[in-house]
Amino acid sequence: MYLCSMTHKAGFVNIIGNPNVGKSTLMNALVGEKLSIITSKAQTTRHRILGIVNDDDYQIVFSDTPGIIKPAYELQESMMDFVKSAFEDADVLIYMVEIGEKELKNEDFFKKIINSNIPVILLLNKIDKSSQAEVEEKIQFWRKKVPNSFVYVISALEKFNVETVFYKIIELLPEAPPFYPKDQLTDKPERFFVNETIREKILQQYKKEIPYSVEVETEDFVEEENIIKIRSVIMVERDTQKGIIIGHKGSAIKGVGTDARKDLQNFFKKKVFLDLYVKVNKNWRSNDRQLKRFGYKD
Repeated sequence: MYLCSMTHKAGFVNIIGNPNVGKSTLMNALVGEKLSIITSKAQTTRHRILGIVNDDDYQIVFSDTPGIIKPAYELQESMMDFVKSAFEDADVLIYMVEIGEKELKNEDFFKKIINSNIPVILLLNKIDKSSQAEVEEKIQFWRKKVPNSFVYVISALEKFNVETVFYKIIELLPEAPPFYPKDQLTDKPERFFVNETIREKILQQYKKEIPYSVEVETEDFVEEENIIKIRSVIMVERDTQKGIIIGHKGSAIKGVGTDARKDLQNFFKKKVFLDLYVKVNKNWRSNDRQLKRFGYKD
């Protein structure tokens, strides 16, 4: 156990890795709240999301980042800028891999990891899907490939070994005062989590290109004593996508609304009224002005 001391530790612990290795699942397990959306699709996380864990003696600012890819359009370029920023302000870097993996999808980022001056924790995730012999072989492989790292095997989904990693993080944190108020859980406003929850349901319910063409914007968020009234717009790039999102007689969008409302009531611990509608915003993923509007660019 971490023992109480007179000094206070604080720092940024940034999680990086290829798409779909379990970064958001780990972040939520470490923070104890569902801050990052999790689906089986790649590129689920688009922003850099902070989750803050506070105790009397420490403050850990965890940061979930988009999966590392070679960008194909403007939105993906912006997503990779969030990853670059994670290298710049990290006090501890968590590099996450899964059993079958051998390299990062971006060689430059990999060089940054092995030449890092800050502590690197390499987490071998999804070990529940593998044999003991394979796990031991992979531990040796990664120890050679990233010799400057502390290697741990985990299952983020089953929360196996997550606590051990948590205490290692505390050990590696520098002494510093807290960066945020001690009662703060994240750097994102409430509307951000509304948008992400709706987007998660779209990722789960629609196939192919549809989820990647979607952005969600919450126009109204009115909190009353017993209810939160929310009005959100789902943006798509083409008219055909609008039809697919709405579905036959509105059945598809109704399903998204029902599932999102349940999660939001759980998140805000309050009754939620959610009004959704769909709008075409042509080629927003390649439009600088739109990307700034949605928070992908400064």
